[in-house]
Amino acid sequence: MATKQRPFHLVVFGASGFTGQFVTEEVAREQMDPEGSSRLAWAVAGRCREKLQRVLERAAEKLGRPTLPTEVGIIICDISNPASLDEMAKQATIVLNCVGPYRFYGEPVVKACVENGTSCIDISGEPHFLELMYWKYHEKAAEKGVYIIGSSGFDSIPADMGVIYTSSKINGTLTAVESFLTINSGPEGLCIHDGTWKSAIYGFGNQNQLKKLREQSNLKPVPIVGTKLKRRWPVSYCRELSSYSIPFMGADVSVVKRTQRYLHENLEQLPVQYAAYVTVGGFASVMKLMFAGLFFLLFVKFGIGRQLLIKFPWLFSFGYFSKQGPTQKQLDGTSFTMTFFGQGYSHSTPTENNKPNIRVCTQVKGPEAGYIATPIAMVQAAMTLLNDASNLPTVGGVFTPGAAFCRTKLIDRLNKRGIEFSVISSSEV
Repeated sequence: MATKQRPFHLVVFGASGFTGQFVTEEVAREQMDPEGSSRLAWAVAGRCREKLQRVLERAAEKLGRPTLPTEVGIIICDISNPASLDEMAKQATIVLNCVGPYRFYGEPVVKACVENGTSCIDISGEPHFLELMYWKYHEKAAEKGVYIIGSSGFDSIPADMGVIYTSSKINGTLTAVESFLTINSGPEGLCIHDGTWKSAIYGFGNQNQLKKLREQSNLKPVPIVGTKLKRRWPVSYCRELSSYSIPFMGADVSVVKRTQRYLHENLEQLPVQYAAYVTVGGFASVMKLMFAGLFFLLFVKFGIGRQLLIKFPWLFSFGYFSKQGPTQKQLDGTSFTMTFFGQGYSHSTPTENNKPNIRVCTQVKGPEAGYIATPIAMVQAAMTLLNDASNLPTVGGVFTPGAAFCRTKLIDRLNKRGIEFSVISSSEV
């Protein structure tokens, strides 16, 4: 509950940034839900009061709620000023951190939240940052009883909760899942803001840091249950979807694997093997993507190459990324479908020698991924954290979405907000 000492349930940090504006709008929309509980006290936070005020005014105009700017608090703080972050954290139950790239700007927020007893949710798709925060702050967060939950946007709630959903819908034991992401765009095409582009550049450019972190962690391998899942070729054809596919290079695999480790070690569940792919259409699309990918991988290895990639996102991404971001028409015309093909065992004990005898296909479908689905996922994660506390892990810590929310009603909340989980088919073979 909000108190005099901690007056806000939610604080959107970075509300005047490109993604932060959409998250602010989604929090305001959530507060208008007639089926929701009483309205929550919330605030926006950032460096410039005037910009934050304009974000609230735009949200008020779009939602037809003229009193919104007077109902929402404004907190002035700066990522480079730790004292200001402490003051923000002290006023909130949960901070929704929208300031990226997180490898540069994420840790000061996590640190301030942990030290001041505040939970924090972010939408990072950067495995190095996410895994580093676990090693540095998990024990401290547990001591404080707070929940630090990363990757709570399109990266990686659909994938992470999708695997958990698939496991709950198979008539037996799920042992392996492949997911295929399909992005559908309208006549206006597809566009992504260059903030995501920058995160990808720095992530790929510093892969050695992630490799070193994992070597230092020296984790015991999670057991492989049943037949080992075979990895597909870098370009493969998915007959079920009639499309070529390539490995999905986002955070999903890292996040899902961490969740499966948590479920195995803490809830004694059998771990599920996982691989992620993205469909790319026909052969012409494959060639175009390979050409762009080679350019990207070549340039990202060198400092001057990274500078060029950052300076000219539209050129090097063939128009998919821009400094302006998508138009409203592009947002309205774009959607995603993530299809999960799972396999497992109906009654027999899974071993390496006996083949899986049951299959299941599920889907997660939703609106535009980056600026509509991501705010929905982030805000519903926050509402679950506030309203479903009895089903969270018993102590705090740094968690993936699946680890934090596997026993909650998050999937039900997402279904009601347009991110829909469904079973397509289930059969024994």
